[in-house]
Amino acid sequence: MSLSPGKTLRDLRERKPLVHQITNYVVMNETANATLALGALPVMAHAREEVEEMVALAGALVINIGTLSPPWVEAMLAAGKAANAAGVPVVLDPVGAGATRYRTDTVKRILDEVDVAVLRGNQGEIATLVGVQAEVRGVESVGVGGAPADLARTAARNLGLVASVTGVVDHVSDGKRVLAVANGHELLAAVTGTGCMSTAVTGCFLAAKRDVPLEAGAEALAAFGVAAEDAAHDAKGPGSFHVGLYDALAALDPVTLDERARIS
Repeated sequence: MSLSPGKTLRDLRERKPLVHQITNYVVMNETANATLALGALPVMAHAREEVEEMVALAGALVINIGTLSPPWVEAMLAAGKAANAAGVPVVLDPVGAGATRYRTDTVKRILDEVDVAVLRGNQGEIATLVGVQAEVRGVESVGVGGAPADLARTAARNLGLVASVTGVVDHVSDGKRVLAVANGHELLAAVTGTGCMSTAVTGCFLAAKRDVPLEAGAEALAAFGVAAEDAAHDAKGPGSFHVGLYDALAALDPVTLDERARIS
């Protein structure tokens, strides 16, 4: 493996890839700002009439099902298929899978019809998709059976992609290898949308390192975790942490990122 989140971050900032995001109303501003702060370019286009044309210009496509509606589902499928045709890698965030049948069925439909490179979700969401017992309340995972490393490996094997399972320690697997990422801070759980932001950052890193999605997924979570650690240092609570997170993403230093990344 050639893990170097610092090198990937440097390449990303030099190339400034466009990251096409079909995401939810709750976090659209947050994920766009996180993408900009990191050094990539966001576009939040979800109209069925333009997604195929837009994704052809992108370095990666991020699909996030947080606020679903039938027209959005059709746009996601159209964008995903166009991305596959153009060789643009796809990241899928199955927000709230397991909470309702509509969410779960939509994720399964996307996985059936689109070649997804990285599936980034919490333990409950990922467990739901591979038949592991889990409890999802709203969009939050509140209980999962089994070890997260095993869950990541199982999901990767069963679904034929890289599974990026976030938690206290994140686990990223291609079905054979499992990378554990220990960066982060507990305040991430106190701000809505930080999971979606980590998915957007995954899209940024995948745009810069599309040939090795396992490494791109792990490096993205390490970078986001290091930024969270920096943002928490002077934070007085969730509000100042939220603002500080953008500053910390923008201030990430490639050299010290490699030194601080805790990937095993």
